[in-house]
Amino acid sequence: MALIELKKITKSYPLDGFQLKILKGINLKIEQGEFVAIMGPSGSGKSTMMNILGCLDNPSGGQYLLDGQNVEHLDSDALAEIRNRKIGFVFQGFNLLSRTTALENVELPMVYAQVAAEERRKRAAEALTKVGLKERMNHMPSQLSGGQQQRVAIARAIVNDAPIIFADEPTGNLDTKMSVEIMELFTKLNQEMGRTIILVTHEEDIAKFAKRIIRLVDGEILSDESVSK
Repeated sequence: MALIELKKITKSYPLDGFQLKILKGINLKIEQGEFVAIMGPSGSGKSTMMNILGCLDNPSGGQYLLDGQNVEHLDSDALAEIRNRKIGFVFQGFNLLSRTTALENVELPMVYAQVAAEERRKRAAEALTKVGLKERMNHMPSQLSGGQQQRVAIARAIVNDAPIIFADEPTGNLDTKMSVEIMELFTKLNQEMGRTIILVTHEEDIAKFAKRIIRLVDGEILSDESVSK
């Protein structure tokens, strides 16, 4: 059984009395432990697909199986529960709270999961250590470089032991050197910790860190190829 399976997924939005079709019958399987990059030009549907895969939005039609569970018609509370248990997110803009420390930012998902305070601090510290920020736990985001802020975001994404990490243009605000370091960290999470990584990017050099590249054009999958290493 695939970890993720999309069957004829469509997504449309009403626009001036018409239905604007964004996704047009997507069929896709992603197995546990894969590292997949989703690429496509602006307007190709890659962000819409990421939102559906990450349970941030519902499709207009089709079936979405996540770890064997139908999720396409679940309400917002049920989707939030799935996100908290199964999914970690890393975004281009880091999305850190500016007035809280790195440690407190990483604790946030566990607050929502009602984990006890002492356990939260312990697990947050362990996650920050894994991403190389053991000495920066009590720093505010403004005291960290862009790459360090993204490491905090990655620690936050893994702290609940979510099996799937969605990374939406995670290197978009970083220079080349830091981008490589962040992608090497994702590779480590995939190879050494067994996390399934699903990456959205428009950069070919970043996509090549993945083991598989899916290219979208006009809401349809144009190609789906393994990456030779």
